[in-house]
Amino acid sequence: MMNNDKIDVLLVEDNPHDAEMTIRALAKVNLANKLHHVKDGVAALDFIFARGEYKERQIDNKPKIVLLDIKMPKVDGIEVLKQIKADEITRTIPVVIMTSSKEEQDIITSYNLGVNSYVVKPVDFAGFAKAVSELGFYWLITNQSAD
Repeated sequence: MMNNDKIDVLLVEDNPHDAEMTIRALAKVNLANKLHHVKDGVAALDFIFARGEYKERQIDNKPKIVLLDIKMPKVDGIEVLKQIKADEITRTIPVVIMTSSKEEQDIITSYNLGVNSYVVKPVDFAGFAKAVSELGFYWLITNQSAD
């Protein structure tokens, strides 16, 4: 990826199987061309805030959507969400939590921090693919973003 290429989807997912299924589902509906995948919260924050290995990236070149897992190493998804929504430059980026967690506290905390949507991952591939493609269509095609 070139540092200033426009990214539509930032996928933040540490599970390689879930990441592959998400990318495959988005590719099936032609929404994965401008996708960047990172495996932990530190890399996600570095990408979004243009620091670390992404320091050459333009911070105002924001992804159209962040698909964010909660349970991740280094920095969890709740903290990533908190930092995105606390910053004036990044708070308008739509963030969709995609997780296997149905814990009520995770859901409440996510919405209190400003998450745009909270989706519990279906277990089977067909259900997962359908959920991801519907998310992609809504957030990348239907939704009008602030930027």
